Amino acid sequence: MASIYWVHLMAVLCLGAFMGIVCQDGADEVTAVYIVTLKQAPTSHYYGELRKDTNIFRHGVPGRNHRSRRNISRSDPRYNLYISRVHDSLLRRALRGEQYLKLYSYHYLINGFAVFVTPQQAEKLARRKEVANVVLDFSVRTATTHTPQFLGLPQGAWVQEGGYDSAGEGIVIGFIDTGIDPTHPSFAVDRSEVAYPVPAHFCGICEVTPDFPSGSCNRKLVGARHFAASAITRGIFNASQDYASPFDGDGHGTHTASIAAGNHGIPVVVSGHHFGNASGMAPRAHIAVYKALYKSFGGFAADVVAAIDQAAQDGVDIVSLSITPNRRPPGIATFFNPIDMALLSAVKAGIFVVQAAGNTGPSPKSISSFSPWIFTIGAAAHDRAYSNSIVLGNNDTLPGVGLASGTHKGRMYTLVSALHALNNNTTVASDMYVGECQDSSSLNQDLVRGNLLICSYSIRFVLGLSTIKQALETAKNLSAAGVVFYMDPFVIGFQLNPIPMRMPGIIISSPVDSKNFLQYYNSSLERHGSTNEITKFGAAASISGGLKANYSNSAPKVMYYSARGPDPEDSFLDDADIMKPNLVAPGNFIWAAWSSLGTDSVEFQGENFAMMSGTSMAAPHVSGLAALIKQKFPKFSPSAIGSALSTTASLFDRTGGPIMAQRAYANPDLNQSPATPFDMGSGFVNATAALDPGLIFDARYEDYMSFLCGINGSAPVVLNYTGQMCGVSTITGADINLPSITIARLEQTRTVQRRVTNVASNETYTVGWSAPYGVSVNVIPTHFYIAGGETQTLTVTLNATMNSSTASYGRIGLFGKGGHVVNMPVAVIFKASYNITNR
Repeated sequence: MASIYWVHLMAVLCLGAFMGIVCQDGADEVTAVYIVTLKQAPTSHYYGELRKDTNIFRHGVPGRNHRSRRNISRSDPRYNLYISRVHDSLLRRALRGEQYLKLYSYHYLINGFAVFVTPQQAEKLARRKEVANVVLDFSVRTATTHTPQFLGLPQGAWVQEGGYDSAGEGIVIGFIDTGIDPTHPSFAVDRSEVAYPVPAHFCGICEVTPDFPSGSCNRKLVGARHFAASAITRGIFNASQDYASPFDGDGHGTHTASIAAGNHGIPVVVSGHHFGNASGMAPRAHIAVYKALYKSFGGFAADVVAAIDQAAQDGVDIVSLSITPNRRPPGIATFFNPIDMALLSAVKAGIFVVQAAGNTGPSPKSISSFSPWIFTIGAAAHDRAYSNSIVLGNNDTLPGVGLASGTHKGRMYTLVSALHALNNNTTVASDMYVGECQDSSSLNQDLVRGNLLICSYSIRFVLGLSTIKQALETAKNLSAAGVVFYMDPFVIGFQLNPIPMRMPGIIISSPVDSKNFLQYYNSSLERHGSTNEITKFGAAASISGGLKANYSNSAPKVMYYSARGPDPEDSFLDDADIMKPNLVAPGNFIWAAWSSLGTDSVEFQGENFAMMSGTSMAAPHVSGLAALIKQKFPKFSPSAIGSALSTTASLFDRTGGPIMAQRAYANPDLNQSPATPFDMGSGFVNATAALDPGLIFDARYEDYMSFLCGINGSAPVVLNYTGQMCGVSTITGADINLPSITIARLEQTRTVQRRVTNVASNETYTVGWSAPYGVSVNVIPTHFYIAGGETQTLTVTLNATMNSSTASYGRIGLFGKGGHVVNMPVAVIFKASYNITNR
């Protein structure tokens, strides 16, 4: 297996040599990576591999499904080699005698390739009759001990799956991320276990390199590859930092994989403090890693599409993407981009796709995951938080953050600012950042010893130029009793994750509280009357400590950074008839595994676990829960899994009140209001209820195709991406059989239909609804009996009763006598009660 590494190394060297040749021979031509798709259908569309059985509930007895039909030819090297040769032949004919470099051949989900060429060469390719589409490559970016308890898994969903020691077994989750640290105990396997086989339907491999040696994979981590060709051609790949292997040099990928499928009961020890035991949502699910993002530059679509294509070919059941594009896709619709279209083929192949919504909230239309076949997840706070506080000598108590022990109980310590403890050779003029406590040699140990050292937390900490870890090292070298950080007034709207500290410490995170703290400190200084030199440090304080978790009933709430709808249909920000996000899940202050060499967070560098926040953390919660649904209902289509998660979502917090959404970066808890469907989609994920949804809204691949064909001017683009002609019959986004209704423009009246299928026993349902403001709603029928496995059509008519361009929201509920409750959010944006075209 060592030869694999040398082949890869030679490929990297050749790429570098090729780049040098291109630069010398064509210095005036800017080469770039282009993604080229061909008109011929990809491998996954042949041999009947894709499951055509649309009645997925007729044989709904839970059991294992190894998708044997999808295995017929997806791993056949002969066909893959044939497709690659077709691509090579086309390039030779189109670019006869010219220099180019093919990076990837895509053949499973899309038929195409990524190639490094000049714009003129790209135009030649675009003119070929075999070529459907040529797109310039674009960049992408990355967007738990307690959350299983908060989601009710130990007493609910895990019990239904036979306990945590079988929850998710047989399901493979594919992660498109920054890789994984295979040495972490969250991914270890007890070698004495014999009843934990690699799923038969999975056929992936593990790369072997010096930093990802043979034996890195096991029955838990069943596959690992990396994709970086696009980055290498740009000359920005740093092998020593980014690792030319599946190994995670960032930390993000290790974190997300363990949230979804990390082992159960792994002790979380950080900075010598124990914070409980960690578990993934589906602790017995299997993990396959497709590294396409890197610490130093993020990632590129060409590499991500290659990763998705390989994951589908390997046979993963779920694809989890905690990544989003850096810009909104250009063209006639946001849905037409290489990543989303590859994911559409993945959904057609029966793979459930989960993607982070993005961290660009709270402004409207900030969502970065667009398409209806992708399950988009926003971030919410759960009920656990770590708070710290400092008690001043004037009896004021100021809140803050910091995973640190407190000072000795009942004892006050003298406060000494770094700016007032300079040694004789240091001045603020010579070192303007000395107040950040990054260099102990600049400070006088005699003044600091045994006292609380005050340091400034400036924008340099946010940028990574200064670190808490280095300030703590300074305090340790000076024998300080602890450290107090105050927030620089220029750091606005930045959320601090609780940071581990190996000594008593706190960060006063509010600029206002920091100002009050400094006023107390400065007013307590005693100075010499003539020289103004400090003669006594009169301020004192004690640190309470932040190691103990606090629990709040006001959870969940939508975090301010979580991206919001409405879903933008195009670059002009026209509204789509698609509800985004689909759901929110825990994403704030999440403990999970961390790579031993992870550098994404300096403060957790060298630790086994890290606490992170973002929609990147929310998405894998849902990926893991989807594995539990797939395990119980192996015949569920991707849309059926999404429906089960959506219709059972919670609308209320722990107090019974509405889920709130933060509306501002600054003081987010003071700027919040009830969440709307464009903040939280269907609501907050309910893991246990999703395993018994009652009714399912199932959408087919053909529905998505009809939707794409219904976009004005889309027929050529659809043909280019899918190789399929648009028919006469088309639908809008509101007509897709989704567990939600969104109408961007309601002009007088609109009727849509929804089909529900019973995946439980026979049941009678009553239909109720609350109409959006300015809209009347009618649903037929209002009562129905439905046998197990049968389907019922609901006809929903919406009438505008006023003229308004402000979005309003309602909800349709289906209430079963057997206890099932099915919720469907309704959103109407523009409303006109008259026919505006006749005015």
